[in-house]
Amino acid sequence: MAGEKRIGILTSGGDCAGLNAAIRAVVFRAAELGWTVIGIKEGTMGLLSRPLQYEVLRPEDYTGNVLRQGGTILGTTNKGNPFAFPMADGSIKDRSEEIIGGCRELGLDALIGIGGDGSFAILRKLAQQGGINLVGIPKTIDNDVGLTEVAVGFDTAVAVATEALDRLQPTAASHARVMVLEVMGRDAGHIALHAGIAGGADVILIPELTYSIEGIAAKISRVRQDGRNFALVVVSEAVKTLEGSARQKEYHGGEKRFGGIGDYLSEKIAGATNAETRVTVLGHVQRGSMPTWRDRLVASAFGVHAVDLIRDGKYDRMVAWSNRQVIDVPIEKAIKEYQQVQISDPLVTTAKGLGIYLGD
Repeated sequence: MAGEKRIGILTSGGDCAGLNAAIRAVVFRAAELGWTVIGIKEGTMGLLSRPLQYEVLRPEDYTGNVLRQGGTILGTTNKGNPFAFPMADGSIKDRSEEIIGGCRELGLDALIGIGGDGSFAILRKLAQQGGINLVGIPKTIDNDVGLTEVAVGFDTAVAVATEALDRLQPTAASHARVMVLEVMGRDAGHIALHAGIAGGADVILIPELTYSIEGIAAKISRVRQDGRNFALVVVSEAVKTLEGSARQKEYHGGEKRFGGIGDYLSEKIAGATNAETRVTVLGHVQRGSMPTWRDRLVASAFGVHAVDLIRDGKYDRMVAWSNRQVIDVPIEKAIKEYQQVQISDPLVTTAKGLGIYLGD
């Protein structure tokens, strides 16, 4: 029987569906072992705040609704690297020791971080500096964390994008239009590829493969020759223009994020095909929503395994999904093995076999 422990848990980086299922699983499994779970608010910001922002998580507080709820009940942040934290006066300060001090003040025996590669890099550096026993649970709608076949949030994002294509198809046919759907995908095109195949797209553009407007136009021409009056195009937000630049939008405070490649392509396609085009940008819609059954399942399995790693004294590990099993891998290797779409990917072969235009 394992001795009583106090374990912390936080969500870091962008939100996604399935995070609450993972938190719930950690709480339930820890309760089975007689442990206390401390939920840290707003990611690492909860450990920087004074007083610390946290709450004790108990199984009785988790009704079935939490399992179904999108987002994260703990809150999260994707800003403020503690090793180079922007201060109000414009200066940059290393606040890592404050976070480490927060973990010590809470009396944590271990910390479970739910995040992506960027979050893991920061959390691992903090863990090494402060002697924190760290375990990671991968989450990202982009599915680009290495050494795991799937991360929490990806399945729901694909389901949302696929449903968008299902809804765009009838209106495209009604007006004889080319519908361009812009989906998320910071550096990897997994969402576009999966949803494009599942949603019957004619063109799928991802950042890993080059394309030409002539190639897209030729595909749309073949669609017309086959007697169909519409076409569906899916494009990942990180796809570059023909000139090789990424389309970005600047937000308040100077922050820049991907956005606009859908409008760019719409104009190019209209000019090359004389087709009426319309653009839909899903954006954060893919992060919200009730998690799919698969995201709930994977998140639950990850949460249980993360607690079991702590029980067994195995740290600096990330839980992962491989060959229908939950395994664990070194966090360092998972970060290094960044997972983009490969030319040899079976789904690339599938898309080409279906006649979908993927690039030249």
